[in-house]
Amino acid sequence: MRRFAAAVALVMALATLRGIPTIHADSPFKVIVHPSVKGSQIARATLGSVFLKQLPRWGDGALVKPVDQSMRSSIRLSFASKVLQRPLPELQFYWSRKVHAGVAPPPVKQTDEEVTAFVESTSGAIGYVSATHVLPDSVRELVVVD
Repeated sequence: MRRFAAAVALVMALATLRGIPTIHADSPFKVIVHPSVKGSQIARATLGSVFLKQLPRWGDGALVKPVDQSMRSSIRLSFASKVLQRPLPELQFYWSRKVHAGVAPPPVKQTDEEVTAFVESTSGAIGYVSATHVLPDSVRELVVVD
């Protein structure tokens, strides 16, 4: 796991140095984290692994606690397409199999405000909100890089 975390950090650093484009600039959503989460960027593939609960810990060993938007949310549709690269029906099938195997999906919140409240009150939390949502000082935004 430490090798994976080191590899992720190296890829993110190289991406920054090489000016690899982000999906943030034209994205309808922004990714937010609890202040306890270290770093300012996250690779799209890593972000996908976090939300599919394939990556249970941050690089420092702390638990990752993702929170999703409602399945009816246009923000979730965009996130699923751009980050997870899966349509929502496929994600529903993915989670039905995972639940059957004993893995619970991330909690779901109905609004940007609810996602923000969860992230600001939960150590290790990560979520996404609409790009126009005004963030309080109690959460940080991460830049998503490809």
